[in-house]
Amino acid sequence: MMTRNRAQLLLQLSAAFLLILGVQARTWTSADGSKTFEGELQSYDAASGKVSVTFPNGKRMTFTLDKLSEDDIAWLKKNGDRSGGGSSTEIGELPDELPDPDGEEADMSKPVQVYILLGQSNMVGAGKTGDLQGIAEKKYPYLVDEAGGWTVRKDVRNVFVLCSGNAPAKDYKNEWMTISGNIGPEIGIGHHVGHVTDAPVLILKSCCGNRSLGYDLLPPGAAGYEGKDAAKKGGWYAGCQYDGDVAAAKKVLDNLDDYYPGAKDYEVAGFFWWQGDKDMRNATHCEQYEENLILLIKALRKDFDAPDARFVTSSLGQTKKGSQGGDGKILDAMEAVSKSDDPELEDKVGFVYAHPLSKGGSSSGHYGGNPETYMNVGESMGKSMVELLSK
Repeated sequence: MMTRNRAQLLLQLSAAFLLILGVQARTWTSADGSKTFEGELQSYDAASGKVSVTFPNGKRMTFTLDKLSEDDIAWLKKNGDRSGGGSSTEIGELPDELPDPDGEEADMSKPVQVYILLGQSNMVGAGKTGDLQGIAEKKYPYLVDEAGGWTVRKDVRNVFVLCSGNAPAKDYKNEWMTISGNIGPEIGIGHHVGHVTDAPVLILKSCCGNRSLGYDLLPPGAAGYEGKDAAKKGGWYAGCQYDGDVAAAKKVLDNLDDYYPGAKDYEVAGFFWWQGDKDMRNATHCEQYEENLILLIKALRKDFDAPDARFVTSSLGQTKKGSQGGDGKILDAMEAVSKSDDPELEDKVGFVYAHPLSKGGSSSGHYGGNPETYMNVGESMGKSMVELLSK
């Protein structure tokens, strides 16, 4: 059994360790006074009463205010008015133009910052990289090195897994962030969040084409969600693709070192969502899109133990604001969620209006495979995430 003196010594050593790292740590006490722990305050949301603290080992815990002592509560109300992002890592500023990656590896003593990309076929990606070669040097210069080849980010890992429903997933990409094969928005996303993050970054895409939020991707908590227990061998059910995409992403995280060499720990910092083509063709799905999107955000945060994770969504490229069709209703729903004053969503959800970014074509035609559309949307989604994390 640990003696009182030894326990106090360990607390002092933990505090000293944090101070050496330049972190302002403090001792916290439980509501009943029976437990204490050392940690750095990451965020305190007065509206929801949620507190996030990072431990000396880099792990993060979020809990409600009533778990703390009266002294801690008083301290938070006086000093704790801090906005926390979905990440415990400090977020830098974006320059007007991204430089080439410096080729340096990430600091592996820090938890890997994970961004999970979900949606349907355009998130899967149909941008033809052969068409990108002639324009990248002028429009996306950070993609091209001095020799004219594709740059490689060795601090951002690019992983793509795909499954149909809840069938076993297959690995399609597991590499450092660079251009290879067809692309989706992950390239623009990865370079932007990677540039501002002083920690390893994992872009983890888990999605499949031709899937609706109103049925295939219906999240737990939504009316009609059936879940895994409803599945029959070879059958389909409401929420089948949601279950599959989440399970596939979790399998990657459970085997983190296989996907990010040298990684020991991670935290899910954010989610990206580009979807809506299938739902816009179903009147009921369109009407329920806003409600289902909110439930999706909350379900993903719960499933990945990431209550503060930020969420960025993008409209369909062909859809203009003011459209009275199903596509317009989906755009309106996405924008409404991004402007919500719900404490769980306010300043934590971003929206990208994709029409000005698209180079033509439609979501159902994969924008003609034009890589500029995928790059433009990805860059804007990445910038939106950086903005949310910086608040």
